[in-house]
Amino acid sequence: MNNDNAKTVYKYFNFKKAKNWIGAYSFSLLLLTSFVTLIVLGARQFSGLQGLELLAYDWMINFKSKNEIDPRLLVVEITDKDIDSQNSWPITDETIAQLLKNIQQYQPKVVGFDLYREVAYPPGTKSLRQELQKDNVVAIQLLGNGNNSVSAPPGLKPEQIGFNDIVIDEGDDVLRRNLMYVQLGKKEEEKMYAFSLRLSLKYLAERNLLFQVHDDSLQIGNAVFPDLKANSGGYQLKSSETAGWQTLINYRSPNIAQKVTLSAVLEGKVPPNLIKDKIVLIGTTAPSIKDIYPTPYKGAEGSMPGVIAHAQMVSQILNVVLDDKSLFWFWPEWLEGIWIWGWALLGAAIAWRLRHPLLIVTVGIVSIGGLWGICFVTFTFNGWIPFVPAAITLALTTASVLGYKSLYNLFYDSLTGLPNRTLFTKKLEELKQRNRFKSKGLIAILCLDLDRFKLINDGLGYQAGDLILIETAQRLQDNLDSKAILARVGADEFAIAIRTTEETTEAIKIANKLNKVLSIPFKLSQQDIFTSASIGLALNRLGEDFQPEELLQASHTAMYKAKASGKSQHEVFAIKMHEQALKRLQLEADLNQAITNQEFELYYQPIISLATGMLSGFEALVRWQSPARGFISPGAFIPVAEETGLIVPMGKWILETACSQMQAWRREFTQAQSVVMSVNLSSRQFAQPDLIAQIQEALIITELDPANLKLEITESMVMDDVENTIILLNQLKKLNIKISMDDFGTGFSSFSYLHRFPTDTLKIDRSFVSNMSQGVKNLEIVNTIVILAHKLGMDVIAEGIETESERKIIQDFKCEYGQGYFFAKPLSKHDATELFVQNRQW
Repeated sequence: MNNDNAKTVYKYFNFKKAKNWIGAYSFSLLLLTSFVTLIVLGARQFSGLQGLELLAYDWMINFKSKNEIDPRLLVVEITDKDIDSQNSWPITDETIAQLLKNIQQYQPKVVGFDLYREVAYPPGTKSLRQELQKDNVVAIQLLGNGNNSVSAPPGLKPEQIGFNDIVIDEGDDVLRRNLMYVQLGKKEEEKMYAFSLRLSLKYLAERNLLFQVHDDSLQIGNAVFPDLKANSGGYQLKSSETAGWQTLINYRSPNIAQKVTLSAVLEGKVPPNLIKDKIVLIGTTAPSIKDIYPTPYKGAEGSMPGVIAHAQMVSQILNVVLDDKSLFWFWPEWLEGIWIWGWALLGAAIAWRLRHPLLIVTVGIVSIGGLWGICFVTFTFNGWIPFVPAAITLALTTASVLGYKSLYNLFYDSLTGLPNRTLFTKKLEELKQRNRFKSKGLIAILCLDLDRFKLINDGLGYQAGDLILIETAQRLQDNLDSKAILARVGADEFAIAIRTTEETTEAIKIANKLNKVLSIPFKLSQQDIFTSASIGLALNRLGEDFQPEELLQASHTAMYKAKASGKSQHEVFAIKMHEQALKRLQLEADLNQAITNQEFELYYQPIISLATGMLSGFEALVRWQSPARGFISPGAFIPVAEETGLIVPMGKWILETACSQMQAWRREFTQAQSVVMSVNLSSRQFAQPDLIAQIQEALIITELDPANLKLEITESMVMDDVENTIILLNQLKKLNIKISMDDFGTGFSSFSYLHRFPTDTLKIDRSFVSNMSQGVKNLEIVNTIVILAHKLGMDVIAEGIETESERKIIQDFKCEYGQGYFFAKPLSKHDATELFVQNRQW
């Protein structure tokens, strides 16, 4: 096969691999994206994102804004300089009356009087009232309760009065909405028109446009003003905030109208053409009067006087009615949900398909930039579609899939999708635990190596080699029982774990069958590729103790022996079962004697607060110093104690001794009051029906405060009976005892139930900590576990910290506590006491 053919093969392989991945993981990714979308939509529904969405709206207003002036409007502003020149505030009725006369002589179409004038400020009151009662004048009133309301000047007709229509958003007090109309009842006097609406209708009166009120909109002629809903755009408003008929203000310019001062009008310095046939609004822009409202604009233009705000609203109404401009439009909620979910799918695709972290970050940033671009372009056409929820969903989904990928790649082979060596040995350990009380049958490990694979790789290229491995994994899966454990443990090596009968012939038959299957030639671009397999077998009786790595290594040794014997062979590794059984019986006898003679001693490994460097707890660890054997590793005798049931009395002694020692320290040292003693519970102990009574008894005897005791359990323990485990853990929590999930992250079994377990602490397994220096993915795994724990309200302890670098990384991840040889090895009672004496800080 030439290089072009190899490329063709690899394209086919990529397509096939992608197809397999889609089939295997599409449902999981759909569930994940749907879950993240629902979480974001839920947060949005409860106004959790409204502040951010309004912030995005404000930024788009600023980017969209232009410096344009509506020629139909003129604002007569009363400035601080005008007030100083008049030497009074409020300005006298006489001055205001003269102002109105000067304006009226130039024939404005409408005059909007945006000053509260319920009370007279003589002299000139009669003259002012005459001016205000002219038909083209509209005055403002403030609707409210009791002292909060301000009436319009007396003597005006109802159609000359409009209420103050400024609506401030709760939370940031920014003006974004216009309350146009309120209907308190069916009577005419109960129909309330906003100041800006009255001015607009007065300006449009000669056009004979019918004003209509509908349930969900207002209409002037053919122009429709849809009522702003509680969930329009980025809003999630309370029912009290949606009174009347409202619209969103479409700010086009911070200075929407030309302005002249009161003094200029009084002195006759205003050209008549600025006033003739215009809407003239009179109001104060003086900062000292404090009639100023925050708007979406940034900087000096962000604070807008009330009269300018009213000019914005009038301009918007006229734009819609006369210039055929559109108001803001919004998507329905179901369409917004699909939009947000679509960005979740994009985030999942980015995280799943891309491998390099920098590329993922770059594409993620570009995607968010593209999202902003789409939202902004839509905004320029007056469409407000969700940016913040979509961006958060994209980021959350990307992070979630990356976390899942990191955990997945730690335990699975990325090429074949099979478990890797780490997960294989863990599954072997679980298989051993499940069958530890069974005496019949064997556990058989088959280590399979492809013959001539290096030749295929060198001759046809690694693409062809990858395809061979994929096809090999598929053939093995198709020809193995569903209960068999299949893993890829090396470049061209596969391992299989199966339960068989007492006879080795069954395992040998399986090996022969697999050899026959793999001898069928592989088809690569119309070319037959022949290969075979060398298989090594190692067997161990069910119920007999074994170390998974040792059994795998035994099958590996047998495989090499088979390879040396010739291609397509198998060999059985004979474990010396008799010798192993004798050693096991002797260890059990010594263990019984050790319990009777109290040969055990507790050591205490410090748990350090990473924030303060102070001692926050100990983990009680049992040690056995046998008079005959010397020091015996816990890894050697704990499994035996677990299987024989001796762990129950041993565990009771450990619990009582640890509680007693903790209470002794509390009595002797004031700094020990908040220190917590962690005690490991074995699966046998956890299954004891009187476990609660044992713990209560230990606390009563030692007089230890339950808050100073933490019980450590493992993932495998809690998964045997989830529902009863949850009940038991809740009973322990009622005693005010802390619960810790030990060795977290070494299995996936408890992930779906983790949020239901009332645990206080997650302990990151030392394997994750020690692997942090080996790559970014390993760092991401630890960080993901810390984030997950914090999201579930738990603190985190990192085990196995051995270097300053590991401590710093863990601390930067906001992990609360650390444990390991960097701080201290497990200490004797005397050495642990010295820590309190020295009050040491790490």
